[in-house]
Amino acid sequence: MSGEQPRHGRVPWWPPWLRAAPPVASSVVIALIQVVGSGAAARHQVPPRHALDAVGYLLLLAGPALLVLRRSRPVAAVVGTAVVLLVYLAAGYPYGPVFLSFAVAYCVAVRLGHRRAAWAALGGVYLGHLLLTFAVPAGRLRGSGHGGWWQELGVTAMALLLAAVAELLRFRYERIAAHRAAEEAAARRRADEERLRMARELHDILAHSISLIHVQAGVALELIDERPEQARSALVTIKAASKEALGEVRQVLGELRGPGTAAPRRPAPGLDRLPELVEQAAHAGLTVTVTTSGTARALPAGAGLAAFRIVQEALTNVIRHSAARRAEVLLDWTQPAGLTVRVDDPGPAAKPEPAEPPGGGNGLAGMRERAEALGGTLAAGPHRGGFRVLARLPTGPGTRGPGHRMTADG
Repeated sequence: MSGEQPRHGRVPWWPPWLRAAPPVASSVVIALIQVVGSGAAARHQVPPRHALDAVGYLLLLAGPALLVLRRSRPVAAVVGTAVVLLVYLAAGYPYGPVFLSFAVAYCVAVRLGHRRAAWAALGGVYLGHLLLTFAVPAGRLRGSGHGGWWQELGVTAMALLLAAVAELLRFRYERIAAHRAAEEAAARRRADEERLRMARELHDILAHSISLIHVQAGVALELIDERPEQARSALVTIKAASKEALGEVRQVLGELRGPGTAAPRRPAPGLDRLPELVEQAAHAGLTVTVTTSGTARALPAGAGLAAFRIVQEALTNVIRHSAARRAEVLLDWTQPAGLTVRVDDPGPAAKPEPAEPPGGGNGLAGMRERAEALGGTLAAGPHRGGFRVLARLPTGPGTRGPGHRMTADG
């Protein structure tokens, strides 16, 4: 048989050398097998059948010629090879591998989904052979006459075997095709998840840094004439924030290059950088109080990054959307298999700027997606005149202990 082109991609269930052969090349091989094999089989058949002549050789070549259409016209190929086979048998030519063309066309038609046409062709061949064997009087056709019920039982067994093999090949093809489709769907899903993760990273980095730069730029504009030293301090903060943002954006974009690139120059941010975040908020005029309950413990990289980004985004929202100049962050380690991160904004909400789009951005959705990606939860909403963000992240087993406090004033 030749390797066939499936409807939804190539499936490697033929040998590689045969899978690569085009229909014409494989049909030539089948034609040689039929011609040589039938000529050799004619010398050993009792009673002798009609010797091969020009018409017989033409019929032996007609079946392989029709196999060229087995990919584009599978129904025509299986019906055509069945007719050629019946004409060959009715003419009384020797039995042999003349059945090979029909067997190939039948298997291909079944595999490509034309099972009814293939079954009808197989039934037609079987009934035609039965008619030629028993219903036609001996001698009416050249070489006709039956060789007994044992011969017909052999033909029946061959027909059933061909049907079983074709169904097994079809089942295997569908299994492999389904497996490949599942792998492709999983690869697309992983790619989508990776794009979403990087989009969240870029959003959190840029939203925090640009908000900080925006606040400090406003301060510098107000103080540049009257108090230039304080304006200079604001510009220094802008420079540091922009440098930090560029470094993190470069690190995220570097991951897009693929596995062949160098490793990141610094690790992904985690809660160990929380003091730096508090200091940045202080430069923006926000006093952040961080309270830790329980004994802090090492976090997986994903959980540490998610906790840091949730606090970062929550503080960014306080700077952008709240009139409060202070915020409270609680890290609760008292649960042995989890970390609770809570950020409270006492409020009230600030008046939105004219250029700000209605409905806000994607910050809350991004925080919620980060928590859910780890199997955690996040709730955000109004709380006592202000706003609260509460995230619960799984971390694994841990221990309990006293807490500590850290404060930075702007």
